[in-house]
Amino acid sequence: MPEDLIRYEALVLDALRSVVRSVLQRVLKRGIPGDHHFFITFDTQAPGVGLSKRLKDQYPQEMTIVLQHQFWDLAVTDDRFEVRLSFNNIPERLVIPFGAVRIFQDPSVQFALALRSPDGAFCRA
Repeated sequence: MPEDLIRYEALVLDALRSVVRSVLQRVLKRGIPGDHHFFITFDTQAPGVGLSKRLKDQYPQEMTIVLQHQFWDLAVTDDRFEVRLSFNNIPERLVIPFGAVRIFQDPSVQFALALRSPDGAFCRA
């Protein structure tokens, strides 16, 4: 097979990650509308992920967070988002690069993105 010098896979993954970024930017400006809520699964070992040692020990490979009613201090940049959540009544600040996101779901409208390569492996930025 010829070598893909354009890197279509990387372009598609970047476009899919921009959907996640755009959704979170809208939430930042307007809040979560209606019944929308988000399940975000990410690679806890990916470069740039910021978690407490407690959470890293509890979730050594991947973690799923829910953004719905109780989250605070959402910040969105070009390459990551940051959010404060409570785990067992302990507030935690998470830093999640978009390249670490594996799955983004909004079950209220049956929408999901799986950020992985055609061979099924999850991709990192």
